[in-house]
Amino acid sequence: MDPWLISLLVGLVLNVVSYLLLPKPKQNKPESARNMDDPTAEAGREIPVVFGTMTVQSLNVLWYGDKTMLTYKVNA
Repeated sequence: MDPWLISLLVGLVLNVVSYLLLPKPKQNKPESARNMDDPTAEAGREIPVVFGTMTVQSLNVLWYGDKTMLTYKVNA
């Protein structure tokens, strides 16, 4: 084979590999998925079961305990 044909094939292969390794652009979330980031209380929504320690996004809050309100009196 001719040396120019080999360099042409190597260049073509490198271009294809670099195209495949490009980072993909992030797609925007639909509006309905953005609303699910806040805790809600909806019937029929899945309740995640967690084993261990991890952060759970988009909680379905059914009850939140130990809510207390403290009032302080400040002398100015």
